[in-house]
Amino acid sequence: MEKIKVSVKLNCTPKEVFSGWLDNKLHSEFTGGAEAKTSPNEGGEFSAWDGYITGTNVEIFPHKRIIQKWRTTDFAETDEDSLIELFFTYKDGHTLLTITHTNIPDDQGENYKKGWKEHYFTYMKKYFDK
Repeated sequence: MEKIKVSVKLNCTPKEVFSGWLDNKLHSEFTGGAEAKTSPNEGGEFSAWDGYITGTNVEIFPHKRIIQKWRTTDFAETDEDSLIELFFTYKDGHTLLTITHTNIPDDQGENYKKGWKEHYFTYMKKYFDK
């Protein structure tokens, strides 16, 4: 299993990006318009990228941290869910969003690292730079 860590600096408050992550419409915009179905509740299920990503909210610490069980259609049926932890830190007028992604199936880590940057961070930066 692999582990990656990626970060992005966003021109917003932690509350804005935190709330957006758990909102269907905004989460879709964060990914360039791909459909997302989210839940703001612990234990709630979610999907993103038109069902490519699915998972469950494990723990939610308002405006500070979200922990989710997470998998994609690229995972084998026998693969365990991976875990993502999102950390929201406010400093010098911006929010640093850091994602620690663990329990990734072997040889898939670099693809997910690239995916976070291209399919989330690029769109999130555009969204919050409006």
